[in-house]
Amino acid sequence: MPEQESAADHALTKPTDSTELTEHTQRTEPTEFTASSTPTASTEIRDAARESVFRAPHAALTWGIVLSVGLVAFESMGVATVLPEIAGRLGGLGAYGWGLSALMLANLIGTVAASRAADRRGPARPLALGLAVFAVGCALAGSAPDWPMFLAGRFLQGLGVGAVMALAYTAIALAYPQRLRARMFALVSGGWTVPSLIGPTIAALISDHVSWRGVFVLLLPLVALAAALALPPLRRLSGPDRTSAPSDDGPWWSSPVARSVLLAAGTGALLAGLELRQPVLLTVLVLVGGAAAVGALRSVTPAGTLSARRGVPTGVVLRFLLCGAYFGSEAFLPLGLVELRGLSATEAGLGLSAGAITWVLGAVWQGRADSRWNGRSRALPIAAGFVVLLVGIVVMALGILVDATPALTAVAGWAIGGAGMGVAFNAATTDTMEQAPADRQGEASGAMQLAQTLSVAVLSGLGGAAVALSDANGSSVSVALTATFALTAALAAAGGFMARRIRVGMG
Repeated sequence: MPEQESAADHALTKPTDSTELTEHTQRTEPTEFTASSTPTASTEIRDAARESVFRAPHAALTWGIVLSVGLVAFESMGVATVLPEIAGRLGGLGAYGWGLSALMLANLIGTVAASRAADRRGPARPLALGLAVFAVGCALAGSAPDWPMFLAGRFLQGLGVGAVMALAYTAIALAYPQRLRARMFALVSGGWTVPSLIGPTIAALISDHVSWRGVFVLLLPLVALAAALALPPLRRLSGPDRTSAPSDDGPWWSSPVARSVLLAAGTGALLAGLELRQPVLLTVLVLVGGAAAVGALRSVTPAGTLSARRGVPTGVVLRFLLCGAYFGSEAFLPLGLVELRGLSATEAGLGLSAGAITWVLGAVWQGRADSRWNGRSRALPIAAGFVVLLVGIVVMALGILVDATPALTAVAGWAIGGAGMGVAFNAATTDTMEQAPADRQGEASGAMQLAQTLSVAVLSGLGGAAVALSDANGSSVSVALTATFALTAALAAAGGFMARRIRVGMG
């Protein structure tokens, strides 16, 4: 049965006032240079041509956003290198997986809480709180005397990670002119990807030459610097007009934050179930956890997301498909190269590096070329990015699973996939945020961040379960990887077909 749509729900799928239509006209109509052009108009054109995210009045906010994203990326991904040492020293080997899961599940809650707060009061206050909670989490984890205290610190860090990532996109949409947003989204991609790539090495060096505690404590001055750069410009923004912002009226248990807690609990149960080998208990946890997570998702994402309604809801679904295809494949690239092709861990890491580098390059290219799609559907670059990612997954899979192909074919394949990811990710994010009204930028940004976190968790869990099942049955890991890559390729193909739904009224 079709979902009932309210006027507020439509605000996330089409322009809501004449101002947006006027801006759209100004963006898409070419400017004619004639003898009658006024000096003022010429000056404005020259100023626009010189405008840069690294020049006033945007420079401080740009550096603050990129630094904030880089810090949370480092704590999300870089810590994985030293986590075994931390677990061993604090007696946490028996609950090792929670060192990563605590951060991921808290990420879901922080994303929803911060994005909804930004729609009500603007992004400055929730970003300040998110950075503060992240800093407290770093201090607690870095000084923890035992594993439970360390997990509490990781949970607080996760709240901050979710807040920072959701608010980065919200701040860009509210503080930057349309012509600069795609470039800023590309910078955010780089701000996440590069620290995720080099973070493990930096964390290992700090742990070896200082202490594992330094991985957390030494970041505190940088968190303060990020806040000092980003918060003053955001405080000068006028608060959003809540014309179509969703209301939080109702009992506490139906609020978005309460629903995000249910989402985290359901996701945790689903992931815990995937690690079990008892079929009955596995089935119960996966079904119950999955049902709870899906039910909660309906309350914390834009109306129509679960049915992929055109516009912003489709943008959220595209983020899930894109990140599921990319990260679900990447997670098992090193395993395949080491176990099936006999490469060293260093050689296998080349694939991850290649994908990260080409992701950034693809995002930068799309950001520079984005002006041709201002105010129009970016379905073409989104679909093209998905297709390139699909080709990359297929080439990578051949390099891992087919002995007749050189092993480094997988590395080349992932370089192709990374380029497609960069283009599609940047184009889809820009188009989605462009369509969201000012008073629902937080909701749109938070929903995309939720989709990304969930897709990574679910695809990694499914792939891990497939590997564990193959091992338990004495099968080759190639069977599990074949199934995993087939699933991620299907997600990429589905995204390519769905890209045309990114805009309302587009075929």
